[in-house]
Amino acid sequence: MTAGARLPPSLPNGHRVYAIGDIHGRVDLLRTLNSRIRRELEVRPMARNVVVYLGDYIDRGGHSREVVDCLLDDGVAGAEAVHLMGNHEQFLLSFLDDPEDGTAWLFNGGDATLANYGVDVSNPTVHADGMVWLRDDLRRRLPARHLDFFRRLKLWHSEGDYLFVHAGLRPGVALEEQSRHDLLWIRHEFLESTADFGKLVIHGHSPLREVCQRPNRIGIDTGAYSTDVLTAIVLKGSERRFVQTGEQGGAAA
Repeated sequence: MTAGARLPPSLPNGHRVYAIGDIHGRVDLLRTLNSRIRRELEVRPMARNVVVYLGDYIDRGGHSREVVDCLLDDGVAGAEAVHLMGNHEQFLLSFLDDPEDGTAWLFNGGDATLANYGVDVSNPTVHADGMVWLRDDLRRRLPARHLDFFRRLKLWHSEGDYLFVHAGLRPGVALEEQSRHDLLWIRHEFLESTADFGKLVIHGHSPLREVCQRPNRIGIDTGAYSTDVLTAIVLKGSERRFVQTGEQGGAAA
């Protein structure tokens, strides 16, 4: 190795991590990917397995409620589950606190989530009482354990030389000083940066048709809602590969 060269990012021996990109109400794809991971754990057991879900479980797709139920009740046996918060979960929590801020959420797929929880967005009462009516009806219908799930979501997670976060990091800012807004929402400043973040960042939030691999980050949001391709990155030692649903399933790094 030449002087000053860095070793490739890696995990400790005996550890394997799966990270899954933005689901957006596609419980069918989530179940398929979880099933593939379960089978792999049976065939290729490891001492420690972790599945990190990168957030944006809800909105756009028609089965947000079922996605949360799946994450709570039908995870990957034999693996630790880490659930990160996405900006769409923050949308929902902010709406519950202040319904007048809900318009942007509805225009970004929140209407599908409301409908999935049984809130009738076409009800004439909505036109009289507006967002407050929608918020109050969602509060009545949202299972307590779902609300608890949303409130307990983590902002980031670290394993070995990898950092997992929904949107990304602001360059030049230490991890402990990153704002909640940037961790959930940042795009251009992070995506265009060549900065060394100290660890290789695995993120979602910014969808592309294919996985985006850069020296400082890997984006695995492949737009599952519209493409039918939900992506997981698989990390073991210094190796990485990808497992996907849809026609591109099983593509290797």
